[in-house]
Amino acid sequence: MTQQREAPERAVTIRVADTISAVDPALWDRLAETRPLGTDGPGGEGKPAPANPFLSHAFLKSLEDAGCVGERAGWLPQHLVLEGDAGEVIGVAPAYLKSHSQGEYVFDHGWADAFERAGGDYYPKLQMSVPFTPVTGPRLLVGNGPEAGANRAALAAGARAYLAQTGISSVHATFLSDADVAALSDADWLHRIDQQFHFFNRGYEGYDQFLETLASRKRKALKKERREALANDITVEWLTGRDLTEAAWDAFFAFYMDTGSRKWGRPYLNRRFFSLIGERMADRILLVMARREGRYIAGALNFIGADALYGRNWGCIEDHPFLHFELCYHQAIDFAIENKLAVVEAGAQGQHKIARGYEPVTTHSAHYIAHPGLRRAIRDYLEAERDEVERVVEVLGEHTPFRRG
Repeated sequence: MTQQREAPERAVTIRVADTISAVDPALWDRLAETRPLGTDGPGGEGKPAPANPFLSHAFLKSLEDAGCVGERAGWLPQHLVLEGDAGEVIGVAPAYLKSHSQGEYVFDHGWADAFERAGGDYYPKLQMSVPFTPVTGPRLLVGNGPEAGANRAALAAGARAYLAQTGISSVHATFLSDADVAALSDADWLHRIDQQFHFFNRGYEGYDQFLETLASRKRKALKKERREALANDITVEWLTGRDLTEAAWDAFFAFYMDTGSRKWGRPYLNRRFFSLIGERMADRILLVMARREGRYIAGALNFIGADALYGRNWGCIEDHPFLHFELCYHQAIDFAIENKLAVVEAGAQGQHKIARGYEPVTTHSAHYIAHPGLRRAIRDYLEAERDEVERVVEVLGEHTPFRRG
């Protein structure tokens, strides 16, 4: 697909790449960068690295190379590439043609069922997102230049042109940055909100200083929980960089498969994917592993951003009280404080995170629906849903464990 768009003194073209390999890795990462160019990424090599590791060329290419995304998986890469009048790439958007709604964390199954009961075909649809990753970040990747706003608008128009030319039902952009929400709302996409729970590091010198901000009863409960989680001679290790051996990945993959098989039926990621990210971005990965009697029994996978720690997957082969909370939430807070990271994003859903110091935040998505009747119905639904989500976030915010006054 190509689309020409004219503007005063500039013309741009949208094309579709069926693999991320069609875009130079350094160029992709530069466009995905949201900090001033020249800022060192993790590893300090002087190269701009996306503040959000999931938007890096290395992460997305690992998904493709491992076969976690592709036609057989129902995630066919259709990345949008924006080119200037000299053929230079000035914007990209990770996008996938989907034949289902799994692995997205923004649920539209009800929309699909209603449309298909009415005789429509909801699938395929175009998904502008990072597969299997409910982490907020830009989806219209245009760097930091003076034309960034215009280039976001051009990518949004390109997504609609893809819909018009292919006849698909809809385009969905999920877990959006504020700039993308504004650009897509201006282009008449439908705005949806949801909630997650994040920990905010307010300059704590250590976990004990964080605990001092909590109400006494909550503080005592967390101390007891952490003691009980590490009973039975359980120890915890942080693995990153060169410590991410294939043996460590073997152990973690066994945990991931056990939990994923029970949770989803078929886990989304395969063993090769973990080897690839360990090879390509080890300095941006933290494995929190629990050991007992000489072997690993549980683990949590995190990714390290410029100012955030992102919790992604967890699993275990032994059940121990509170071990999940310890590895996924408490240890993440410990790491963030020690490494002066501002935020811990611990994944989708989970009101139980509030008691452990995580606070409700709002997430955003945008949806362009081709069929007028379906579009009207979804617009009405989203207006009511937004009111409800805002009310819930406000109520949950009143139940955090922090001291009052």
